[in-house]
Amino acid sequence: MALTGPPAAGWLTVSLMKSANRVEPLPGLVGHFAERFGREPTIVTRAPGRIEFVGNHTDYNGGTVLGAAIDRAVWVAYAPRTDGRRRFASERGPQIVERKAGDLTRGEGDESWINYPLGVLAALPEFSLPVPEGFDYLVGADLPPGSGLSSSAALELASGLAFLEATGTATPREVLVKVGRHAENHFVGVPCGILDQGVSGFGQARHLVFIDCRGPRFATVPFPANAHLWIFNTHTKHALVDGLYAQRHAECMAAARGLGVELLADIPLAALPERIAAARPPLPEKVEKRARHIVGEIARVDACVVALRAGDVPAVGLLLTASHRSSQHLFENSTPELDFLVDTLIARRGVYGARLSGGGFGGSMMALTDDIFGPADAAEVAAAYRARFGADPEVLHALAADGAQRVR
Repeated sequence: MALTGPPAAGWLTVSLMKSANRVEPLPGLVGHFAERFGREPTIVTRAPGRIEFVGNHTDYNGGTVLGAAIDRAVWVAYAPRTDGRRRFASERGPQIVERKAGDLTRGEGDESWINYPLGVLAALPEFSLPVPEGFDYLVGADLPPGSGLSSSAALELASGLAFLEATGTATPREVLVKVGRHAENHFVGVPCGILDQGVSGFGQARHLVFIDCRGPRFATVPFPANAHLWIFNTHTKHALVDGLYAQRHAECMAAARGLGVELLADIPLAALPERIAAARPPLPEKVEKRARHIVGEIARVDACVVALRAGDVPAVGLLLTASHRSSQHLFENSTPELDFLVDTLIARRGVYGARLSGGGFGGSMMALTDDIFGPADAAEVAAAYRARFGADPEVLHALAADGAQRVR
């Protein structure tokens, strides 16, 4: 296929970013690094969060997916040390976590965030890449954590870029992406596919990233002109390591075995009913539902690519909403909060479609809109959500942005 920080105060935060090509360090990051470590960083990198446009849980099933790198990112500031000490700090907390070079002891509790850069350090030798010894390291972000925008993958890629720059190592972007995924799978312990890291790594302004996850193979698809992405972060629980993500992964693998294939992507949508009927022993109801979602979702991704190439944005919107209904009823990784937002948004003018985005079980949902839908509309949706749930969603108007890069 040829394809071209924490939520702000107040009950509504609408972020209208002016450029998808920010190349300056996050404001205050360099100064905060100097305050923490007594000198300025020599390297600053950034990696964007991502919105899963369509393709829910298809990646580890060998399918296809569309995503967009967004104009919110994680930033890493770095400076080498000669004494073999590794000092990690975050703008979200005052503590400095220290390890000796070679010590990959996992962080616990408030220090568990260091498992992402530690995982990258552990992954580098698996790809025959050098590992930096001592350093000072500070992470900052304008990407809200736990929102389904993949702050973890952005942290892995920004860390990986900093470590590679520190050792003077040039490597293909695909390798950086695989390092990040390896860290997540084998060190952090989340059995994710390549979606999050791939979109953060290969993002391009005003484009979606298409991934054939079996390869993996990466390409870009132009984002529709005059269309917009609105993200509603519910701030509800979004913890993938707590077993829900792993449970869905196990159910999908069980479905593939029961249907006689290596991965669910091996089954065309038209052949699925016959495969299910012929399965012996019959698939458990829950496992069958997972298979129906994944095979149908892969078909929706491919249909979206066709519609995007044709400029048929209304068709894309219908596919996005159909994706959410499948996640809601077949994959069962939605929540009442996400369902309410989807139902509310698709009833409004200017909204083509809406769906949950990311692992699910809380977090964020995404709406594809035209120019008619604006901040006032977003505020009304947020007010309806607050009236229903007594909580304040964060609203982001996102642009499709460039992928991971060195800034300094």
